[in-house]
Amino acid sequence: MAVEILEAMRQFAESYAKRTNTFFCSDRTVTAFVLEGLAKNKKDLGSPLCPCRYYDNKEEEVVSSYWNCPCLPMRERKQCHCMLFLTPDNNYTSISQEISLEELKTLLDT
Repeated sequence: MAVEILEAMRQFAESYAKRTNTFFCSDRTVTAFVLEGLAKNKKDLGSPLCPCRYYDNKEEEVVSSYWNCPCLPMRERKQCHCMLFLTPDNNYTSISQEISLEELKTLLDT
């Protein structure tokens, strides 16, 4: 995985969480794996397509932009299927809107 793309997705996620008053999952591995999936899709498809869904045709999904992060359900209703952006009332939410690149690397190496 290109560190630059992972870092871009990390910065995007932190910024978006702060802007929308959402928080990362209390299980930091969830955050790490979702960010890795977004980075992989950004690299392979040119867009951060939601990595937690199955698609018959990923290229068509990218063009429709419905599941590009932040996806339409997240933008409209603050519903994140991936559990990357959680509202304060969610049982799995943490108090964190930040994750360091070093922590991401450590979590993804295990």
